[in-house]
Amino acid sequence: MAFQLHEKFRLFTLNSNEKLTAEIAELLNCEIGKTSVSRFSDGEIQINIQESVRGCEVYVVQSTSQPGNEHIMELLIMIDALKRASAKVINVVIPYYGYARQDRKARSREPITAKLVANLLETAGADRIITMDLHAAQIQGFFDIPVDQLIGIPILFDYFKKKELEDIIVVAPDSGGLVRARKLASRLNAPIAFIDKRRPKPNEAQVMNIVGEIEGKNAIIIDDLIDTAGTITLAANALVGKGAKTVYACCTHPVLSGPAIGRIEGSAIKELVITNTIELPKEKQIDKITTLSVAPLLADAIDRVHNQKPVSPLFE
Repeated sequence: MAFQLHEKFRLFTLNSNEKLTAEIAELLNCEIGKTSVSRFSDGEIQINIQESVRGCEVYVVQSTSQPGNEHIMELLIMIDALKRASAKVINVVIPYYGYARQDRKARSREPITAKLVANLLETAGADRIITMDLHAAQIQGFFDIPVDQLIGIPILFDYFKKKELEDIIVVAPDSGGLVRARKLASRLNAPIAFIDKRRPKPNEAQVMNIVGEIEGKNAIIIDDLIDTAGTITLAANALVGKGAKTVYACCTHPVLSGPAIGRIEGSAIKELVITNTIELPKEKQIDKITTLSVAPLLADAIDRVHNQKPVSPLFE
């Protein structure tokens, strides 16, 4: 697909998604804007934009992934720098929106940090957000600027369709993931199951019961993100225990913190399929993990916003 960019188009990257931004730039046939991100001796971030952005339509690519606080500050400072340099429009491409799991008050005296981050981005000067698979759909309503939430299911579907698996069942790792599981299952023309579990505290899960016919099936567990991999590996082991032939797992956002890689390696998961919304360091790139690129989807979204074409076809 040939993309057409205007003279005033600018694409920038910060430290979290440099490889992904390079893929997007190659697809759009454009250069990545010149910036420098440095640190003062006390650790404070300094950003310098090394070319004119006056009157430009700017796109900044930055996931707020680990280290999340550093990447959020980089992004806020970059937006402020662009605003003060007289950029006409500042579009922020956040493949992975950190703090999205803190989207409501689950207990007394808790913050709603996803809303706080939204406020910070708007106050800094962002005019539009392009993101992928928000953990909670209501986060779109935390913003008073346009938010385009792209979905990773079509990318995951294309991969599994090419594998030509038989006797597939799509599994939601909890009842909250049923909508996502149904979307993938409808594309694969497969039944769904879900795992009823209790979570005693954050990042800990206990499998309670499997709802659905699992025996003899090739199970595909789908989630929006995998963090410590406790839920996904417990689910995989439980599915095998109930007679599943093989277990695959997939997600859009590979947070994979703490013991995640060790748990995945030692689990019944045959293959974990992820996307590159979060750049996976080399020490986490194991044989069980397959990474798919979201660059074509993001490049298409950027082109549609830039040329004032509808973005809605990308949601289908």
